[in-house]
Amino acid sequence: MGILNTLLRAVTWWNGATLNTQLYTSRKGQRVGEDEQGNVFYQTKDGKRRWVMYNGEAEATRVSPDWHGWLHHTFDLPPTERPFAHKAWEKPHVENLTGTALAYAPKGSIRRPEPAPRRDYEAWSPE
Repeated sequence: MGILNTLLRAVTWWNGATLNTQLYTSRKGQRVGEDEQGNVFYQTKDGKRRWVMYNGEAEATRVSPDWHGWLHHTFDLPPTERPFAHKAWEKPHVENLTGTALAYAPKGSIRRPEPAPRRDYEAWSPE
């Protein structure tokens, strides 16, 4: 199983970091911090380039707003050094669930386990 995983990492980017990214990170990367999902954030020693090594599937919506701001140079200091001030009304960050079993399904959707909605009208028929 180890050889297959190594081969997959060499040719795919969605199953985690590729071997090239891991080599670049080990040579040029300086670890900055880790988020609650286990994603690890790096930057070059001069601080010009910033990137994330995902813990699992590479899905951009798994990066919290705090770290997103740091990755895109909106904030100079990472959340580990200067925590982001959250408002009392803010909800916790949730990744995009589209395409999963946990995705939102509106009332009446065929993906909902409830019975079909009651129809208050009769469909028009030309006959």
